[in-house]
Amino acid sequence: MSLSRLSFVLLCALPLGPVLGHEYWLSPLNYQVENGEKIQADFRNGEEFVGSAYSYLPNRVARFEVFVDGVAQPVDARAGDTPALQIDPPAEDALLVAIMEAKPSTVTYKEWEKFLSFAKHKDFPQAESDHIANQWPQDRFKESYTRHVKTLIAVGRGEGHDMPTGMETEFVVQTNPYSADFAGQMEVILLYQDQPRPKAQIEVFDRAPDDTVSISLHRTDAQGQARIPVTPGHEYLFDAVVLRPVKGVGTGPEVDASKPLWETLWAALTFRVP
Repeated sequence: MSLSRLSFVLLCALPLGPVLGHEYWLSPLNYQVENGEKIQADFRNGEEFVGSAYSYLPNRVARFEVFVDGVAQPVDARAGDTPALQIDPPAEDALLVAIMEAKPSTVTYKEWEKFLSFAKHKDFPQAESDHIANQWPQDRFKESYTRHVKTLIAVGRGEGHDMPTGMETEFVVQTNPYSADFAGQMEVILLYQDQPRPKAQIEVFDRAPDDTVSISLHRTDAQGQARIPVTPGHEYLFDAVVLRPVKGVGTGPEVDASKPLWETLWAALTFRVP
């Protein structure tokens, strides 16, 4: 690889470790493609469903796969690929599910209030008391985070189904928005370590055809399921976060603050309703 191309790749790929609290998602160039039309999608990072596209960089990605009817196929991507996902479609009509899991990245909290604001926004009010009870420092402490993203792309008629892919946290879709009998209710199960997450917050970003974005909060039921109304012609990002203390980090003022004290796992799902 030439020096100029290497510089371009690094510039495009650095923000896979995003600014604190930003969403990360797979953004198809087209959510519905015809048979024979190339499937392409960007990695995007930003706020309120608006963000920049970044290249594929293999040392930042743990898994990058596509699924058709539950059968997985690794994505053969090269460093610097933009869009990050560039594959030929399956031969038959299908619902294609693309996933990406990122390797852990780290962020440093320089201000206690920013951590409290993030924990409150993501619906983890007990994080403050847990942090204080552990006698952890309240400035310049670290958090490790990972991304677990999924997108739904219709090939031809787009008939097919989603299923668990084994990501540590993920949305599993129960209704296919591209199906002819879709009734405007997106039914999902939110999983964490292969188990449903009951009473968990889901943040929904809804982009209208005029590019305005509205945001709403929803919650899974006791079985980890949610029914969320969606609108034809709109694009959606579903976002849910797990915030947990790092196992084995210890407690007390002598804790090694050079290592992460907290972990966040971000699940994201994108799709467009025809």
